[in-house]
Amino acid sequence: MSFISGCEREEEFSLEWTPGAFTVNPDASPEAKQLLQLLYDVSGKYTLTGQHNHPVFISGRTEEAKMLTGYYPAVWGQEFGQSLPNSLDGINFRQRNMEEAIRKYHEGFVITLMWHAIRPIDDEPGTFDDNVMAKMTDTQWNKLLTPGTRLHKRWCHQVDVIAGYLAELRDAGVPVLWRPYHEPNGDWFWWCGNPERYKKLYRMLFDRFVNVHHLNNLIWVFNGTEIRNNVKPYADFYPGDDVVDVLATDVYSENFQRSDYDDLLKLANGKPIGLGEVGKLPPPDTLAKQPKYCWFMCWSGYLAEKNKAADIDAVYDAPNTLTLTEWKEFVREHSTQN
Repeated sequence: MSFISGCEREEEFSLEWTPGAFTVNPDASPEAKQLLQLLYDVSGKYTLTGQHNHPVFISGRTEEAKMLTGYYPAVWGQEFGQSLPNSLDGINFRQRNMEEAIRKYHEGFVITLMWHAIRPIDDEPGTFDDNVMAKMTDTQWNKLLTPGTRLHKRWCHQVDVIAGYLAELRDAGVPVLWRPYHEPNGDWFWWCGNPERYKKLYRMLFDRFVNVHHLNNLIWVFNGTEIRNNVKPYADFYPGDDVVDVLATDVYSENFQRSDYDDLLKLANGKPIGLGEVGKLPPPDTLAKQPKYCWFMCWSGYLAEKNKAADIDAVYDAPNTLTLTEWKEFVREHSTQN
């Protein structure tokens, strides 16, 4: 496997999984097992730098991070979108971004994907405000969660579309940190706010992706949001150890409260944890005090908007964070040791 970063070509090396980390999907691919094992290995030692890209930008925000810091982040983030073609989250970019994800994986990046799904009562394309941040009635929820109903079948068709793209990554040997239905303990997305409904929805997706579509390349990430007003505890929404490989939280208040870290760590009970989304980067001293965060992913457009140049440099230059080049060296060392 060749890894290429910018104009610099790295020597070839292969990744081989050695038994250790337990994946919740017993048929997880060797690449997924390897990545999860690496997260266990990096936990408490380093935090991977990461950057999200809106669908329209492909890898534009990742390139921005390279321009601002001199380094590529180790984690490449992208999503499936829901909006009109050629808009910020245009659904027409899905195929192009799957091809980009394959390229980025072979360049050494960790791939993380998410999806701001519209309500299953709606048809794509939709809008963020009217279809993602809208609500469903009790009757609609009951039908959604009941197999055999028309609404449940609509949901199956909706998620099957995304499964088709993830299958392309599976067939290409690309493991994915998959963050489905994120921030459920908030009150903004249609899947937010009700613990029992959310847990059933998450488990329903897990069952369909694992047992119907055999997406064995996914590492399943339960991703909450920081505890503040109108946000409930992580534990209320946790769908279970048997369907979660990794736990994460999103932090936009810029505080990185120790209580959020402690609560997530306790709930994880030994599983890796991460910062699924951030606006302001976690300072190196924060990561030194909260070292179990395996990665952070800065939201698209927020790196320059929410962070001063000196603070960005401090994070990317810190001894307790890993850029892409440093991550690849960590992987080489791990492979040699095992």
